Amino acid sequence: MESPNGLVCFTNCLLPLEDGSLVEQDLWIDERRGVILDAQRTFFLRRDRPARVIDLKGNILSPGYLDIQINGAYGFDFSVFDGDHEAYRQGLKNVAEKIVETGVTSLVPTIITQEKSLYPTLLHLLRPYSSPSSATMLGWHAEGPFIQMAKRGAHAPEFLLKAEEGLTSFEKVYGAENLAVQEDWLMACDPNSDSVGVRIVTAAPEIAGVRPAMEEAVKRGVVFSIGHSIASTDIATAAVVGGARLITHLFNAMPQLHHRDPSIIGMLGASPHLAQLPTPFYELIVDGIHSHPNSVRLAYTAYPEGCILITDAMKILDPNLKDGTHEWRDGKRFIKEGDKLYLEGTDTLAGSVVTLDKCVRNFTRFTGCSLGEAIKCATYNPARCLGIEDKKGTLRAGADADLIVLDRKGYVQSTWVKGRQVWTRPHTPLALKQ
Repeated sequence: MESPNGLVCFTNCLLPLEDGSLVEQDLWIDERRGVILDAQRTFFLRRDRPARVIDLKGNILSPGYLDIQINGAYGFDFSVFDGDHEAYRQGLKNVAEKIVETGVTSLVPTIITQEKSLYPTLLHLLRPYSSPSSATMLGWHAEGPFIQMAKRGAHAPEFLLKAEEGLTSFEKVYGAENLAVQEDWLMACDPNSDSVGVRIVTAAPEIAGVRPAMEEAVKRGVVFSIGHSIASTDIATAAVVGGARLITHLFNAMPQLHHRDPSIIGMLGASPHLAQLPTPFYELIVDGIHSHPNSVRLAYTAYPEGCILITDAMKILDPNLKDGTHEWRDGKRFIKEGDKLYLEGTDTLAGSVVTLDKCVRNFTRFTGCSLGEAIKCATYNPARCLGIEDKKGTLRAGADADLIVLDRKGYVQSTWVKGRQVWTRPHTPLALKQ
């Protein structure tokens, strides 16, 4: 049902603000352009009111969630390519269309360490993509292969690399065109698209050649993340000074906190006023398995403004999937037990199957923060980290009207992409007032 004049007003709802508070306020959107409006300015310029009013009955109207580290979902693995470009694109499309049921309206598909010849093809296929009925694929996140053997986790050891030629090593693996200057890369993606182009690289800064490569890549618009690393405090600090903005899945695949050398985790305790050092954003998998609730609370208390919730989900992410043994790749298999996922025959965690909306709910329980503050960690904070907060993760005028309706406990009731409803929970129709 389309508004006759294109204007839609959501009323009787709570809006999460960028400071984590919730306020009772209406929200106007233009469903034809798919953007959020400044209600007052729109009224005085157009002398028109929304022809369609949606009563949310006291529920929360939030920006859609952003998942900046997700390895696959609904049976599709972003890291697996069998040579069929069209089949891979169809797999991406299927994930993008289904994942909206979890409240995710934007994601950064993540590929783990691969045989190096696959990277240029995979990263080309993972350029920004969106459709009227799906979440937006913002770009790509390459987790590896420049990571530490001792902290490789489920990454294949035979494919790990050093970066002895600095940025040239990165270009040889990822493809020079995929590490081009941001503007050139976006034009190569689609000169007629306004899609946000995101590129994230997770690497270990202590690996030979990584830091000089990182500093040059950052100048080209790549978001560098410290992860799968044994970096000391000094090395981690140097990486942040050199432009690293993010820590990959905090607490996991890194040294544990030590009072004499707090290493990567200790970066959350850095004082920007004393050290003139920016504190990096950090990811948390809040499934109660990858990090104990006390650890989650400790990190959030140390630096709430940098907290980003992720799923690190594998291909078997599916809210309806049953526990048991599931195929992975290269003859290996997963064991799924609730939200716990590990490699068969080991106790090695292999990503997760938790959904981002559940992470948000867990986060409120683990930290004691409000639902509005938890929402911020899955919307505004990741958008700020990626530098896209004018378009995603916010309710600012001019931002994309990617929205989710949540009940007061944080359960997704409906999802909207560019102003169009693309999913609604069965048996919970919204009341419309004309």
